[in-house]
Amino acid sequence: MQDSALSLLPPLIAIIIAVWKRNALIALLCGLMCTYFMVNSFNPLLMLSDSALGVVGVFSSTGNTYIVAFSLLIGALVTLMNQSGAVNGFIESLAKLNLVKNKRQAAMLPTIIGTSIFTDTNLSMFTAGMASQKVFDTHKLSRARLAYLLDSTCAPVSILFLVNGWGAYVLGLLDGYNFSDPVGILIGTIGYNFYAIIALALAYYTAFSGKAYGSLGLAQPITQEQNNEQLITKTAPAMVMWFPLLTLLITTLGLLWFTGDGDIRQGSGSFSVFWAIISALVCLTLFILSYKLLSVTAIFAGIVTGTKKMLPAVGVLVLSFAFGSAIKLLGTGIYVSQLINMEFPLFLMAPILFIVAGIMAFATGTSWGTFAILVPIAVPVAQQSGLPIEFMVAAVLGGGVFGDHASPISDTTVVASIASGCDHFEHVKTQLPYTLFGGVITIAIYTLIGLSY
Repeated sequence: MQDSALSLLPPLIAIIIAVWKRNALIALLCGLMCTYFMVNSFNPLLMLSDSALGVVGVFSSTGNTYIVAFSLLIGALVTLMNQSGAVNGFIESLAKLNLVKNKRQAAMLPTIIGTSIFTDTNLSMFTAGMASQKVFDTHKLSRARLAYLLDSTCAPVSILFLVNGWGAYVLGLLDGYNFSDPVGILIGTIGYNFYAIIALALAYYTAFSGKAYGSLGLAQPITQEQNNEQLITKTAPAMVMWFPLLTLLITTLGLLWFTGDGDIRQGSGSFSVFWAIISALVCLTLFILSYKLLSVTAIFAGIVTGTKKMLPAVGVLVLSFAFGSAIKLLGTGIYVSQLINMEFPLFLMAPILFIVAGIMAFATGTSWGTFAILVPIAVPVAQQSGLPIEFMVAAVLGGGVFGDHASPISDTTVVASIASGCDHFEHVKTQLPYTLFGGVITIAIYTLIGLSY
């Protein structure tokens, strides 16, 4: 079915159900089952068995398992920080330092953190999210705004400042063309990656100005009545929160360097963040015990409670991994990439690559898979047309991030929801107008640049 438009049916069904039912678990499960139904020539028994094996198969990947465990343990870390009073202590310390004393400064906190940690997207989102959730609630800012700021800084900055796994991955895709300076080409994509630049600019504008438009402006902050957690009145020293977070960051960077043999771009991100969260939890537990903030029983109860809270969101993450693998079997990405082989005017080549990359990332929920399919198309198109290779590759990279931002089944979108404590579909709904605005502006810029050649 790789040559058939029918391969678009499963992601289309998943997206329609996601929007209709506002339930990512149901949407991804239906999409997964539909995919295997088609892969197995419409055999219902094989569809059921392969769907189950597809979910189980997610854990055959060590990297996926590390990411799932990391996401669960993040819940435990956040819960213990809240119950021990560490978050209250952190907020009080910010108040004493006069670093965060109004809504603007509260909004700038995750924005700056999100653009500062560009070595790993998940680490960036979770660090910025954990440091900002309570601050946003205190200053009456919605979690939807926090999710938007996380999603619109962490992924764009990772594709711009490519000293990370993203950069190593794209560099690997360029290695097969015998370029004299593939690193130079990679660096050259930065100036052409207009969607990522626009997304960052919009995030900073939103944080600094305090203005939000559309459904994001209507999103309401979490009140105490809406918060299921009991009000924590105790206050722990601020270092009980920031030291474990610093441990999380330093351990991740150290392990990226170690597993990459001295090059953090080549390191294992999933391995690094997993052991980093273990280190942060151990560090937090030792602080809690040394300051006698919680009993051993309360610590274990907090870990269990925090892990349970993450189960629905992690379920979405697991199904998104399984669905992405199933889509590859069906050949959805290959079919979409073939659409670009038609004859188009030269000035439309970059806009078309951007749009196709966006559609692929939107439909499959992954930008990396999009890069793998479209970068090998963008390079020959650039070589044959005379357009700059950096220009064409940047269109693919920006389009992948654009599709990721817009897709309700993207693992990046899911992680932003988890890290901010925001309802997943509220995040998708409130971010979409900004995503579409950035996409339209990017297409216009690419068209104007194309006309100059």
